[in-house]
Amino acid sequence: MSDLPRKAVTRTAKLAALPLGFAGRATWGLGKRIGGRSAEIVGRELQQRTAEQLFKVLGELKGGAMKFGQALSVFESALPEEIAGPYRAALTKLQEAAPPMPTSTVHAVLAERLGEDWRELFEEFEDKPAAAASIGQVHRAVWHDGREVAVKVQYPGAGQALLSDLAQLSRFARLLGPLIPGMDIKPLITELRDRVSEELDYGLEAEAQQAHAEEFADDPDVTVPAVVHQCEQVLVTEWLEGVPLSEVIANGTDEQRDRAGQLLARFLFSGPARTGLLHADPHPGNFRLLPGDSPDAPAAEWRLGVLDFGTVDRLPDGLPPTIGTSLRMTLDGEAEAVYQQLCDEGFVKESIDLDPDAVLEYLLPIIEPAQVDAFTFTRGWMRQQATRIGDPRSPAYQLAKRLNLPPAYLLIHRVTLSTIGVLCQLGATVRLRDELEAWMPGFVPEEEPAGADLPDVAASVPADRAKTGTDARAEAVEESTA
Repeated sequence: MSDLPRKAVTRTAKLAALPLGFAGRATWGLGKRIGGRSAEIVGRELQQRTAEQLFKVLGELKGGAMKFGQALSVFESALPEEIAGPYRAALTKLQEAAPPMPTSTVHAVLAERLGEDWRELFEEFEDKPAAAASIGQVHRAVWHDGREVAVKVQYPGAGQALLSDLAQLSRFARLLGPLIPGMDIKPLITELRDRVSEELDYGLEAEAQQAHAEEFADDPDVTVPAVVHQCEQVLVTEWLEGVPLSEVIANGTDEQRDRAGQLLARFLFSGPARTGLLHADPHPGNFRLLPGDSPDAPAAEWRLGVLDFGTVDRLPDGLPPTIGTSLRMTLDGEAEAVYQQLCDEGFVKESIDLDPDAVLEYLLPIIEPAQVDAFTFTRGWMRQQATRIGDPRSPAYQLAKRLNLPPAYLLIHRVTLSTIGVLCQLGATVRLRDELEAWMPGFVPEEEPAGADLPDVAASVPADRAKTGTDARAEAVEESTA
């Protein structure tokens, strides 16, 4: 690919080819089965071809198409295992790489934004991108003061491409629904579109990243690279070396998985409390696992590196206390109180009348990880939840259709689901309740405040205190390395 395709007609045609391709391959598969080949073999080939086309189109178009692909990638653990493999490989690729834009385009942007003498700002600059994302790509460089830096350069025409892609994807959202069972694709696309202007503004991203970098500067568990320089279409930050979370998912040890999962949960809940901001793009490409001070340091000393603050939810008072109180009351079985709070917050519209006990029964399996000291997130558990909520014959599906998600909770909801998806990809055993007690407003009753000290979760989890999902650890690791 020579450049980011920007013409609306070209992009629309490529995106429109996705559902047509799905339908065409289904017809091809039927013909093969009629011809005598087994359904299992044909099914695998069909999924492999679909996954390859999905990556090719979404990756080449970048923009909103790739953003959509990245959003989908964290939910691959909800797919039935017999079809998840090809999608897992293709979608995970979107988290770390995409076809780069030409070097001449990169240089032109840098010259326009940093000045014709832009090379004098760097001791070294690598023309080959280290990573490519939905609206920009990252180059490794050395700043003029000797610091190793990451230089994010925005694709020319990225804004127009984002809006065009998401509008087109929205038109055939129903056809894309089967990619992730139990998930409504259209609201996801709408929410991504609503965030376009913020993500294109590198000034806002720099502010959010610097706020996190300063807050977590001396944190033993989380590292955020500081902002070095920012201007329109260009963002320079300190370079962060580490093991991409996608590699931990594929090849990590049990200890690394657990450590990454624990710190990911901690960052999710502590970020809003400490910075008033919620990192809203939690796919594996935005996280690194950083070894301790020595190469032989135990996994308990590893830290979580966090990148890409282009999408954040601004929560100046932290996460809404109603989330914590609702969680606590649900765990305590207070059906009437939970139902009343859901009504008060707009989760149940005034025109709807539901059975409080049925609502409680619907919620309890979802918050199972908070019921125990430690919980092992697995793909099997994620699939079980997706099937329960996504099967039209299920009572949970019928009840979910009558619930409402208020706009103020949309992004929080998506971030939470995405984080759970990553935890299931990791197969991590996480002491989630500890993080809720430490950081979630309302989870601990006011008369029983959480201790000032952070919970000690670096130690290994005793086997007799860990609750697992439907898969055993061995299966979780086996699946994640498939």
